[in-house]
Amino acid sequence: MGNLFLILAVICALWGVVSLIAIASYLSKHGVKINILFFRVLALKYVSQYHEISKRESGKSGPWFYSYIICMNLALLLAIIGMILQ
Repeated sequence: MGNLFLILAVICALWGVVSLIAIASYLSKHGVKINILFFRVLALKYVSQYHEISKRESGKSGPWFYSYIICMNLALLLAIIGMILQ
């Protein structure tokens, strides 16, 4: 049973990576220079910048912001449950 939760955690984490790549693409189109070398280190900065820019443009946060936040929190929760059940 624990393995199922761990697999679901990995799937959520992968969707979080997809969301982060979409955020980087959006920022790049809006003139923000993306540092590929330190991409993992600066990931939260890019999410914050995406939140600010999308909120400034449309008045609300973009969908990739919520996708990233929900997926990463869900991945953490599922990983903890999976480790407890093993």
